Amino acid sequence: MTIKGKIAFLGGGNMAEALIRGLLAAGVVKADQLVVNDVSADRLEHLRTTYGIIVQKSTRDAASGADVVLLCVKPQVIDVVLAKIAPVADKTKLVISIAAGVTIDRIQKMLAAEPRVIRVMPNTPALVLAGAAGIAAGSKATQDDMGLAQQIFGAVGRSVVVDEKLMDAVTGLSGSGPAYVFMIIDALSDAGVKAGLPRPLALELAAQTVFGSAKMVLETGEHPGKLRDMVTSPGGTTIEGLHALEKGKLRATLMNAVEAAAARSRELGK
Repeated sequence: MTIKGKIAFLGGGNMAEALIRGLLAAGVVKADQLVVNDVSADRLEHLRTTYGIIVQKSTRDAASGADVVLLCVKPQVIDVVLAKIAPVADKTKLVISIAAGVTIDRIQKMLAAEPRVIRVMPNTPALVLAGAAGIAAGSKATQDDMGLAQQIFGAVGRSVVVDEKLMDAVTGLSGSGPAYVFMIIDALSDAGVKAGLPRPLALELAAQTVFGSAKMVLETGEHPGKLRDMVTSPGGTTIEGLHALEKGKLRATLMNAVEAAAARSRELGK
């Protein structure tokens, strides 16, 4: 199903580019429906020449002509951007924010004309159309608004609807999670090298192993513990490796990482 109207991206960074690429690749929008605003002229030129979309130097003008306004900026500058678009962000607009930790209430208070607001926490694998996003509705957002948000973020991966109170947990898990997985892949690669594998081969095997394991979880619907047991033979090599991971407290360390990132997300929202 195609998307009608114009979408303005306020901020033209990696996540905005991933969404632009995904929406165009999915065929749900045309290039002339997409407008992007950014402080960097070089970045705007890159997006214009690469995707054929409209670029706009004025934040207010970009928002004014759009039906959907996507806030793709860092939380540290969100108040500045909201102040610029406040005069034009009325009830006819759907405002979607991906700023980590920034609450719907904070956005609504700065946009007194009461646009519909949705908060989303995507992640960087959206760059390869394999992202994960949590979506939370503001009090004025309609079911159609939520369907549109899911369509936008579904173009670059998977999306799930959550209560806003869970968004900090989503941030700690899937928002920051790719960094944890990259570290795991790097560590597995190092281990392969230590065991005698050439670096390029070790890295390829590590990355493909993580990719394949994740795909098994998603496509089989089986609990990871059950899939783990399928690999683990009595007295075999895998149980020795798992024992080493338990001694190293891998499980507790990852849980602590998610908890710490979620706590930081809450701090950014204050």
